[in-house]
Amino acid sequence: MIKRLIIAAIAVITAMAARGADHIGIIHGPYLQNVTDTEATIVWKANKPSVGWVEIAPDDGTNYYHSERPRFFDTTNGVKNETELHVVKLKGLKPGTRYRYRVYAQEVLEHKGWQVTYGNIAALDVWQSQPPVFTTADPSRREVSFAMINDIHGRTDDIPALMKAADYKSKDLVIFNGDMLSQLRNEEELFTGFMDTSVKLFASETPMYYARGNHETRGVFATCFQHYFSPKQPNLYYMFRQGPVCFVVLDTGEDKPDSDLEYAGITDYDNYRTEQAEWLREAVKSPIFTEAPYRVVIAHMPPQPIKELWHGPQEVLEKFVPILNEAGVDVMLSGHLHRYINCPADDHVKFPVIINAHRTVLDANVDDSGLDFKILSTDGSLVDRIHLPKHR
Repeated sequence: MIKRLIIAAIAVITAMAARGADHIGIIHGPYLQNVTDTEATIVWKANKPSVGWVEIAPDDGTNYYHSERPRFFDTTNGVKNETELHVVKLKGLKPGTRYRYRVYAQEVLEHKGWQVTYGNIAALDVWQSQPPVFTTADPSRREVSFAMINDIHGRTDDIPALMKAADYKSKDLVIFNGDMLSQLRNEEELFTGFMDTSVKLFASETPMYYARGNHETRGVFATCFQHYFSPKQPNLYYMFRQGPVCFVVLDTGEDKPDSDLEYAGITDYDNYRTEQAEWLREAVKSPIFTEAPYRVVIAHMPPQPIKELWHGPQEVLEKFVPILNEAGVDVMLSGHLHRYINCPADDHVKFPVIINAHRTVLDANVDDSGLDFKILSTDGSLVDRIHLPKHR
């Protein structure tokens, strides 16, 4: 009798597990990308091929179920994508406005000709839990705060410690300045290596901007990087404005010559940096840059210290720095060297370069008095403090 009960229980558990395995779910994300004053991109991953969409609602105190919320679908040229990784760009948002949102994925069981058979729907819970909320950028604000980490190389446990040291919950945005992994081998490592932890901490509600490092250019999955980060942007280099700061995000590429044996003939970063310099030369003439009280450059590989430069950083010095010198940059924030260095302006680089270490976080606050940076270790202790007064 007992044996039969055990067998029956095992059968029930097996059946329930099988049904659970067949059920669609959201397994990674959602997280924010490229939030501006009028736009925001949201990324999430389902466990089955599906169509996806985002609902948004102003954070106005009404119940989420108060009315039907507008939907934005994951589409390509007007056709809904049948995929597991979903990306939706929200447009027509209002500056400095808080929005609640909910992501969905509906399984596509079969698609033959014009007939599509749909399965179950997975969505964020907004009944027992509060929906995530984000705030669009506001160029009229007179202050902004942010945290920057880099060179994590898959050390997932360092992320919560560094974010806590910088009081991440109070920050307007977070910057990943490259080398979050040592190489991109597959999607699962991207999420388990740093993104799942980041989503759990902040990335569903606090905008995260990513400057690619040289290690994200390595591995068989490297060409997929932009599927996950800045996926709706034309390039991995871009500008955005938050409060008084125009952020210029550069993609500095690899650190050795393209002909190096380590790259096996697969890279073309010299030409890529030349094309990027052409973009930068025009970008610094735009109002988003010229009208900003502060201009901050985010670049993984620094053009300092001069005597230590490898090929890639030398290209940064030769191709990007002359444009930035003439444009009047306030500071460049970098990583790459795995040690903290504060490089003052000199005859070659006419703006300070702050190089954050691999186990420190840069905690920044900007207001009418200038740019204030604290460099903090994983235990929260102060490594250095820098104040750059406003001069524009």
